[in-house]
Amino acid sequence: MSRIPGKPESRSTPKVQQGLPVPPALATPSNQVQTSYLVGEQADMLHRGSNTEWLRSASLDFNSYVEKRVGVRERWGVPFELFWFTSHEYYIGSLVIRHSLTDDEGGGHIGYHVVYPWQRQGHASQMLRSELVKCRALAIDRALLSVAPDNLASLSVVRRHGVVPDGTNHEGDIRFWIDTSAAD
Repeated sequence: MSRIPGKPESRSTPKVQQGLPVPPALATPSNQVQTSYLVGEQADMLHRGSNTEWLRSASLDFNSYVEKRVGVRERWGVPFELFWFTSHEYYIGSLVIRHSLTDDEGGGHIGYHVVYPWQRQGHASQMLRSELVKCRALAIDRALLSVAPDNLASLSVVRRHGVVPDGTNHEGDIRFWIDTSAAD
């Protein structure tokens, strides 16, 4: 069915699918999204006023950059996996799933990031649901998330998913527990 110029998209079209070849999904980091990844991350860093220098090494040898991000790795004594949220060649954001927590429970089990060009389109909610499914597969029944108090967009996303507040962590981030069955 052709879209009539000037007429809004059908309300039945999910917001996150508009303009994408297929619905986005979790994916292992790959070279397929190189251009979109570099452009998206640079736009995001510039929007936040952050340094983009780290992108130089990624752009010079993207194959090596990707290889270092695939599979279960360890940081701070905690195994974790990195996923990218993609739709064919489009990179939308990244997700981290920590298989367990540090003693201080730091940032939690789940972290996600939508690059600036794709923000405010419903992707964060879809990413969080996808992460909850992965957590459940890892036998994590309740996942911990930590959100900076000034990150209003992320606070809105997590609160829509039935989280239970649990104070703040040592960095001042608001802690939330979420039942991984909330992805259903």
